[in-house]
Amino acid sequence: MKIDFVSDVSCPWCAVGLHALEIALNNIGDELDVEFHVQPFELNPAMGLEGEDMVEHLSAKYGIDAQQIAQNQAAIRARGAAVGFRFGERSRIWNTFDAHRL
Repeated sequence: MKIDFVSDVSCPWCAVGLHALEIALNNIGDELDVEFHVQPFELNPAMGLEGEDMVEHLSAKYGIDAQQIAQNQAAIRARGAAVGFRFGERSRIWNTFDAHRL
């Protein structure tokens, strides 16, 4: 089976999904031959190098308020914890072009 995992390095849901996929593949073991490829995707390619305040950015992008953003972040942290991944705090969103180049 070929799996193309398309992800931005700063996407929390991508990190959760990747970790959950790794757990599933470990559980399957040698029962399935898997060819795994990570493909880059920039969530915010037009963002300046200085980045943006996370709450301001997400409010403008999705039309949600700070309370909804906090609830979404709590859900992301809970889902991450469920698959053994811990998210740190961050207050800014950055352009990830250089990270993808690395």
